[in-house]
Amino acid sequence: MPNWHEIFNEIQQQQAQALAAPNIVRQKYLQSLFARTGRNVIAYYSGWLSKPGLGLSEINDEDKNGFMTTIHKLDRSLGLDLILHTPGGGIAATQSIVDYLHKMFGNNIRAIVPQIAMSAGTIIACCCKEIWMGKQSNLGPVDPQMRGIPAHGVVQEFKRALREVKKDPSRIPIWQQIIGQYRPTFHF
Repeated sequence: MPNWHEIFNEIQQQQAQALAAPNIVRQKYLQSLFARTGRNVIAYYSGWLSKPGLGLSEINDEDKNGFMTTIHKLDRSLGLDLILHTPGGGIAATQSIVDYLHKMFGNNIRAIVPQIAMSAGTIIACCCKEIWMGKQSNLGPVDPQMRGIPAHGVVQEFKRALREVKKDPSRIPIWQQIIGQYRPTFHF
């Protein structure tokens, strides 16, 4: 019969193996893709569909450091296959990442979208030489959004409210409720 220390060590080993399992499987398939194409492969994705609200899933300036670290010792002559799964993110960070990737690989970049590349993810994909997608894959709109609300839609809604209230002031109470959903500090 093992003592508590031995049982605890066994539990820790099992947990470490379980935590490593996703990385082991991911690495297996990335290596398989590399073996098939002979190209560098990077997976850029987030858990935004399975873990919403974490706030760490959007493209941001820190991601460029991740790309730089990952690409540092790659053979740039092999090109890059970039697996994308992202809700999008900041346009300045996206432009910076695309500029960096082009400096490293020229135009020899392919985007692979296994499921979804929205907004800034679509922009990254469109900046690649090719985009590979499955039947289930999709790209998304690239319109500016604030808290998930399209900026253009908000502007159009305000313009419509103004037109309707000018034409018929009795519509003010209806538009007060609609426009009231936007906080005074709501800005783009």
